Amino acid sequence: MVVMPIIQTRQLRKVFRSVRRIPGALGAVRTLFSRDYVDRVAVEGMTLSIEEGELVGYIGPNGAGKSTTIKMLTGILVPTSGDATVAGLVPWQQRQRNARNIGVVFGQRSQLYWDLPLIESFELLRAIYGASADRYRQNLDHFTEILEMHEFLNTPVRQLSLGQRMRGDFAAAMLHDPRIVYLDEPTIGLDVVAKEAIRNFVSEVNRERGTTIVLTTHDLSDVERLSRRIVLIDHGSLVYDGTIERLKDQYGTHRTLVVRLAEAYPEVKVDGAEVVGRDGDVVRLRFDRGAFGADQLIRRVTESYCVTDVSIEEPDLESIIRRIYIEGYEPTLTPRAEILPHAVS
Repeated sequence: MVVMPIIQTRQLRKVFRSVRRIPGALGAVRTLFSRDYVDRVAVEGMTLSIEEGELVGYIGPNGAGKSTTIKMLTGILVPTSGDATVAGLVPWQQRQRNARNIGVVFGQRSQLYWDLPLIESFELLRAIYGASADRYRQNLDHFTEILEMHEFLNTPVRQLSLGQRMRGDFAAAMLHDPRIVYLDEPTIGLDVVAKEAIRNFVSEVNRERGTTIVLTTHDLSDVERLSRRIVLIDHGSLVYDGTIERLKDQYGTHRTLVVRLAEAYPEVKVDGAEVVGRDGDVVRLRFDRGAFGADQLIRRVTESYCVTDVSIEEPDLESIIRRIYIEGYEPTLTPRAEILPHAVS
C-alpha cells in the first residue's frame, strides 16, 4: 500500500496584483478610468512533500514567501496556479474540513479571546472544533502540566505576559488533536526560559503524538534544536530541501581552531589558517577543513608556539544560512533526487 505524504504541493505559485499609482490629482483621475497593474511573485513553482510525523524547518529571509506558503496550505489564500493537498484535502476548497486537521500558532497574533480568562478561551475553542469532553480534558490537563499554566488559567488573556500568552496559544492550537501544526515565528520576543519551555513542548508533541510540524522562524537555534530536515526558500523559490548535516557539509567548509597560548606572543601566524580574532592569550584561527585536517593545523601551531589548550568550533547553522543569503546559493544546492527524497514525481 502506497502511503501518501500528508502535505504535498506541485508547482505552487502565488502572484499578488496591485494597481500602479500615478502621482498627483490628474493621476488619480486617470486611475479611475485606466488601470495599470503590477504583479509581485511571492511563491514560484513550489514543489514540496512532507511525510506524516515529520518536523520540518521552513526558513528563508524576509519576503521569501514563507508565510504566503503557509497561508495557502491553511486555506487562507488561493494560489494563482499549481496544486496542493493537506491530509488529502485541497485547503482552499475544503477550508472547514482542513481547519479541523490543523493547528496554527502565529508569534505576533493570537487566537485567544482578549478579555476572557484563558480557560474560557480553551472552552470556546473546544466547542468550535467539536472536541469530545473527555479528550479535551485529557489534553488540557497534559498541556497545563508540561507548559506550567496552572497559575494563570483563570487570568484574562490581556493580563498575561508574552511568554504566558504564547504557552496558551500553543495549548489552544493542540487541544483538538490536529494532525498538522504550523508554527510561524513561535518564539519571537520570548526570554530564554520561555523559549526552552516551548521547544520542549514542540519536541514532545512531535515525538509522542506523531504530529506533523512545519516550523517557520528566523531563530535558527529553534530549527537546529528541533529539526533534522530544513526547506530553504528565497525569492519564492525552493533553494534547498534536505538535512541540516548535508547543508553543513556543503557550506560549512571552514572550521575555527581556538588556541590558548602559554606565552604572550606579539603575533601569531600559521600556514593554512587565518587569524579571525584574538583576546589576550586566546587566538581564533579559521581554516578550510577540505584542505587539511585539524590535527595537521594543531601540529603546525604547537611546533611554533607554546600552547596550553586547543578546541575546535564547527560552523553553526545561522552562519551558514547567512552566507547563503549574502553570497547566493550554488547550483548544486538545487533540489535533486538524493537531496529531496520526498519530492513529488
